[in-house]
Amino acid sequence: MKIQLKKTVLIYSILCCSFLVKSQTTQEYFPDSSKIIQQKLEEWQDLKFGLLMHWGPYSQWGIVESWSICPEDLSWATGGRKLGKGEHYNEYVKEYEKLQTTFNPTQFDPTLWAKAAENAGMKYIVFTTKHHDGFCMFDTKYSDYKITNEKTPFHTNAKKNITKEIFDAFRKQGFWTGAYFSKPDWHSQFYWWDKFPPADRHCNYSIKKYPEQWNQFIKYTHNQIDELVSDYGKLDILWLDGGWVRKTDSLETINYLTEEYEGSRYARNPQSQDINMPLLVKNVRAKQPELIVVDRAVKGPYQNYLTPEQHIPDKGLPYPWETCMTMANSWSYVPNDKYKSSDELIQKLVDVVSKGGNFLLNIGPSPDGKFDDTSYARLNDIGNWMKINSQAIYKTRMFDVYGEDNGIRYTRSKDKKTVYVFIPSSLHGKVALDHLVYKPGMKLSWLESSKKVMSKVVNGKVNLELPTVYINAFMNVMKVEME
Repeated sequence: MKIQLKKTVLIYSILCCSFLVKSQTTQEYFPDSSKIIQQKLEEWQDLKFGLLMHWGPYSQWGIVESWSICPEDLSWATGGRKLGKGEHYNEYVKEYEKLQTTFNPTQFDPTLWAKAAENAGMKYIVFTTKHHDGFCMFDTKYSDYKITNEKTPFHTNAKKNITKEIFDAFRKQGFWTGAYFSKPDWHSQFYWWDKFPPADRHCNYSIKKYPEQWNQFIKYTHNQIDELVSDYGKLDILWLDGGWVRKTDSLETINYLTEEYEGSRYARNPQSQDINMPLLVKNVRAKQPELIVVDRAVKGPYQNYLTPEQHIPDKGLPYPWETCMTMANSWSYVPNDKYKSSDELIQKLVDVVSKGGNFLLNIGPSPDGKFDDTSYARLNDIGNWMKINSQAIYKTRMFDVYGEDNGIRYTRSKDKKTVYVFIPSSLHGKVALDHLVYKPGMKLSWLESSKKVMSKVVNGKVNLELPTVYINAFMNVMKVEME
């Protein structure tokens, strides 16, 4: 699988948790053999809409999450180093890690987030328990670089175990809970060993030469994930990021890890980074039997669903998938960030669902623990739309086609008795639904109005006469009941 990093100013905010997958075409998928997991995935596909949150000490500087301490010479990753926090790389990393000593989000109240997300129609949450920088937003026993450590001012707060507080608050609103966890850990001596300088995002020593050091990293990773599945209630999703940490053969390693970006090599010393995923999954499912495991961008049986990042595929995909995307430009908090409009977000939700996917929308909380007012406004607008139209979203699947060239989209109920037609408010007058074949007894109605749908049949296809002024300013939905 290849990686694509776009050379734009915005890429530092577009590069989520790890990287962008280059291909928008169908990829190889390995279904989990467990009937329990297959059923869980079916239920997950019914949820359609979730919340992702990137949050950590880096929010205090309003920079890209973690990546500014990665020594790769990539324009989108080095933005934090331009803030005068350290002229040279080593100085910068020291200043970055001192952010632990000032991180004190005293306005943190996850009940506000959970209620706003529930009102918006979201059904599951994925929270960054640990990003690549290694800072843990949960009370791990295996690192002092964490929210509950005495170096972190917030450790005296009653809500100090942030991951637990978030999961508890969202479960009370009926949410599924998912733990984002970074496999690479740039703070750990077992991954970036200070015996050597880091050269790139990868483990900075020879695993073959120092196998005991790597075995310590495997143990460390398994232990932290065991804490999450043992001490934080029922988890539904384990969302693993950092797909370069994986077992590879020599040929795949060369092909996958030596791509060129911005004139530099992605991996200077490519090597297999096997963390024994079979054992990890066996152990976590011994405690959480229904746990969906998403080993992102790692081809194989532990990527239970695929996760195109910051883009929506051109067409439907024949396996479970989820687009993760930012509500603003950035994954983590950036002051005065530019937010997508409510109209655009609703259109993207509809586009994803029409193609058979789920939409995981990211919000980055502020350093003091709040959502931006704009994000609340967007969630409210989406919620008002969902209250009317949610039956066309939840528990639906792809229609014969995902939509028309003019922006119209389709979904279909799982029993195939109802088709939903999403019509952008920009369309007026005569519009032909080229992919909706008329059948005797077909009944058309608007979800938001009792007004009659003006239509006629032309050459066996449904043609609409759309109003000049719509009921809904965002996206109008027509229900088509089949006899």
